[in-house]
Amino acid sequence: MAEPDPEPMASGAGQRLGAPETLGISTLDPGHRPPAMPPGRQVTIRVRMLDDTEELFDISQKASGKVLFDLVCSHMNLIEGDYFGLEFQNHQKMMVWLDHIKPIIKQLRRPKHTILRFAVKFFPPDHAQLVEELTRYLFALQIKQDVSCGSLTCNDSSAALMVSHIIQSEIGDFEESQCRSHLLNNNYIPDQMHLIDKIMEFHSKHKGQTPAESDYQLLEVARRLEMYGIRLHPAKDREGTRLSLTVAHTGVLVFQGHTKINAFNWSKVRKLSFKRKRFLIKLRPDLNSSYQDTLEFLMASRDCCKVFWKICVEYHAFFRLFEEPKPKPKPVLFTRGSSFRFSGRTQKQVIDYVRESEFKKIPFERKHSRVQHNSRLSPLPSPRHHEVPTECGAPGLDSPPQRHWKESVLVSAEDPSVSRTARASPSHHRNGHSDRSGSVSRIQETRGSTRQTHPGTSEYRSSISDC
Repeated sequence: MAEPDPEPMASGAGQRLGAPETLGISTLDPGHRPPAMPPGRQVTIRVRMLDDTEELFDISQKASGKVLFDLVCSHMNLIEGDYFGLEFQNHQKMMVWLDHIKPIIKQLRRPKHTILRFAVKFFPPDHAQLVEELTRYLFALQIKQDVSCGSLTCNDSSAALMVSHIIQSEIGDFEESQCRSHLLNNNYIPDQMHLIDKIMEFHSKHKGQTPAESDYQLLEVARRLEMYGIRLHPAKDREGTRLSLTVAHTGVLVFQGHTKINAFNWSKVRKLSFKRKRFLIKLRPDLNSSYQDTLEFLMASRDCCKVFWKICVEYHAFFRLFEEPKPKPKPVLFTRGSSFRFSGRTQKQVIDYVRESEFKKIPFERKHSRVQHNSRLSPLPSPRHHEVPTECGAPGLDSPPQRHWKESVLVSAEDPSVSRTARASPSHHRNGHSDRSGSVSRIQETRGSTRQTHPGTSEYRSSISDC
């Protein structure tokens, strides 16, 4: 049984730029006022965006992870932020997701020296479920990173097809000399040289395809790959065979190398738990199955088990449940197992909110650009620091000047956990960017939040039961 964790309850507000003030601070319970920003020493947090640029955010150390995450989403005008998360390397050199409920000071030992990465956390089975074009663009950036670093493995034909959609979104319609020069100067996949002719052949067939359509087609190819959205967690079975465990929207998957050898759908899983180094999957009784009632996998450490168990809990809640489960009452004397729980909206709640909400969507237009320049995945002019509101009060609203989106499309993968020789071009030397421009209103971060959800509205113990 998993050991208990501390269960602090902290919350904060983030402000979505350009959103009407009348929407309230929560998509679930509009009309409530957010709790004041907790007092404490301010710390500067560095966040690396999906376009490989970095932003700095000033926040109280006592604030919860949700306060920081909401601030990042507000900075990008991102409504469907629930698909994303902030990850960082902890003191044990493991990549973990920032917990929305725990205070930042209890998660980051050295905040000033830690870089958090904004990344896709939940990969839906169909990208058509993503309502906003901005969300699909961010997913496309994530796919570009995964393809570049080699984590999204596939055959040569699929790799060439994905790269052809990427360069179509960057430089536009096919011109042989320009396309070849662009591929020689920019690396999108490992061992790209022998695929240049095939990439150019695919690119020539995309004439007239807009950047937004290219993003959509890129996601269409990627979602059909076996390694789409997969993060492998090394493990061994009882016989000592080296395997990898991962989780997807369908359930828990077992890989050997990059080949899926087994899958346990949520409907078949009765309970997920861990005990020390052992990760346990308890299945529902099935007379037609040859599997044991409980499957056991050995991982490198208890912490490895716990990290994987947590992401399983979150995946199950996000994709399987229709709404946030209500928190269980706390035991009076003692607790058993981990107190970790999923905090946030489920996928169904996100889809319903975006489609039914009354806020005016900000128009975005993707444009090709053959001019080399530096750009950012944030409204320009972008402040170097972004501050959260404090108890002293909220700043007033000024007349909204116009801002424009500029985005870089060539992403270099700098995942320290992946040792690859082929990388995308560095951020200070980008060729063939695509731009999205759209006017947005500037509203300073105030105490009222348009996107805040209430952390702590669901609770899991050391197992997932009744999946």
